[in-house]
Amino acid sequence: MPARDRFHSVMRIGPVQIGTHRDRNGHTKHAAVCTANRCGWSADYSSQTAAQLAARTHRCTVR
Repeated sequence: MPARDRFHSVMRIGPVQIGTHRDRNGHTKHAAVCTANRCGWSADYSSQTAAQLAARTHRCTVR
């Protein structure tokens, strides 16, 4: 079976990237992922607005 993780509408806010994808049930989800070294923060949201808010307020604890 082919992989379903195909991200589109990728945007970047600081070190956080937001990408839109469909989950295994066919629902549209928005993933926010921090790209800083050793941070490891990521989360899925049902709306892009929520993902953007999380990206704007994210603070990495690793320094």
